[in-house]
Amino acid sequence: MVPDGTAGQGDPGGAGPTLERLLSVMGAGVLEPFTTPRGLTTAVEGVTVLDPLEPGQPRGQVLLAVGVDPQSAAAVDVVRHAAGAGAAAVVFGPGRNGRAPDALRTAAEDAGTAVLFRTAWCGWTELVGALRAGLVLSGVPADPAVAAVAPGDLNGLADAVAVLVGGAVTIEDVESRVLAYSSTAEDVDELRRLTILGRRVPPWRVAAMREAGFFRALWGSGDVIHRPAHGENPERLVVAVRAGGEILGSIWVAAAGGGDLPPHASDTLRSAARVAAGHLLHHRSHRAHARLVEDAARSLLDGRGSADVLAERTGIPAHGHCAVLAVRPGTSGKGEENGRLCALLAVRCGVDDLVPVVVPADQGALVLVGGLHQDLERAVDQVGRLGRSLVRQVADVFGPETRIGLGTVADTLAASHESRRSADLALRALLSPSETRTVAFASELAETIALHQMLDALLDALPGPDPAPGTPLARLVAHDARNGGGTLVQTLRAYLDHFGHVPDTARELGVHANSLRHRVSRLTEVSGLDLANPDARLLAHLQLRLLDRDGRKREG
Repeated sequence: MVPDGTAGQGDPGGAGPTLERLLSVMGAGVLEPFTTPRGLTTAVEGVTVLDPLEPGQPRGQVLLAVGVDPQSAAAVDVVRHAAGAGAAAVVFGPGRNGRAPDALRTAAEDAGTAVLFRTAWCGWTELVGALRAGLVLSGVPADPAVAAVAPGDLNGLADAVAVLVGGAVTIEDVESRVLAYSSTAEDVDELRRLTILGRRVPPWRVAAMREAGFFRALWGSGDVIHRPAHGENPERLVVAVRAGGEILGSIWVAAAGGGDLPPHASDTLRSAARVAAGHLLHHRSHRAHARLVEDAARSLLDGRGSADVLAERTGIPAHGHCAVLAVRPGTSGKGEENGRLCALLAVRCGVDDLVPVVVPADQGALVLVGGLHQDLERAVDQVGRLGRSLVRQVADVFGPETRIGLGTVADTLAASHESRRSADLALRALLSPSETRTVAFASELAETIALHQMLDALLDALPGPDPAPGTPLARLVAHDARNGGGTLVQTLRAYLDHFGHVPDTARELGVHANSLRHRVSRLTEVSGLDLANPDARLLAHLQLRLLDRDGRKREG
């Protein structure tokens, strides 16, 4: 056995950490209890990695059975040996097929040994760090106001520390990204304002601190670092948050209102840093679990994932009505904007007691909603009402060009990829220049969808994106290229999209009707296009669609 260096000094019957405490600190998604014959009150003294070549006494230890298949006879032997040696629990990896045999459960229950499983996303190295951190966190005294903060509530922790020290608090990760900040009412300095607005310390400031060796000193110190006031920058205190030798982030306190921090601020910050470790672990675990859910949903919506896995992770019934909504905001859905969009969608869907999973997608998001009414007609009505409500709220934030395609209601979670396909088709149809609706089912857009499918088939058969030499559109493209723009091609595209209706075309282009007529006259003169010939119009329209599709591919 290879014991971890952070093992405690207590005995299994002492007042040290318990399995329940460890699981609570680390949050959901790291370890999954398989069987706990004696409950979760078993005391834990340390973490031990199984090593058959170094037998030892794992009393009170969480034994990590690295490399042992839980379906093998060796796993049964490990559990029996661990029970005889007084181990607190045995942890196995997910195994080859993610299931454990009855033999392992029977052996564990007979021996009275708790058996847990490491989740697929969390590697052994990460698990060791998380367990070590959990052990260090147990039994640490803290101010009651700080200790009372709910696990993972980083904003609540920042507010509690701010009240105790009388300053403005930010909690940051190791990359200087802001995880939480206090709602301090007093005036704050410009650096704090920029940090909060950007959700991270400005790059120039990070570079300066790195060059000065500040981070090296912070991560290497076990105590509070004092930074005196300088110019417009007030007095600051900062402490690293660590657990079990792992650096998790930092807490910063800035004097607010032009005053000084109280003498006890350093002591309070030391105590808060110990408690914060648990919150940061919980936060990190929650984010990892969220990524796991997102990946499971994305795989399922792509038609290659497991409905059972997603149902287990989210609580969406595997057998019950569900649907997918494809959302395209009115403005670019990239970076932080995409995060805001996904957060808005998740909160809004939760209001109606639906079970949503929001997955970022190209220029938008996909929303899988479960828990729909068991009656199909009512479920369809739910999706329609949700879509109409969402499109209004998203448009208020991201602009009036927001569109939402509604997928068909699926009978089971396993069929959700079919709902996603119909939602994508509906969204694409809604994005057509001639479409005025903002939200609809694919069944309500059948003609536009059929046209797109027909055009796709035709365009796939064409030799390439460039218009055939000698055709009117080829001459028009060449003319615009020589004159440094795409004015005439853009005019022709809008003119054909609006079936030659001058007022609508002029409105889309933002020009006067007479200016449009002049442009149309000019483009027919340059290209030789006969707009009165239906075959000529059809060819030009198809060539324009091919140009548009090639442009979208290059942008993607």
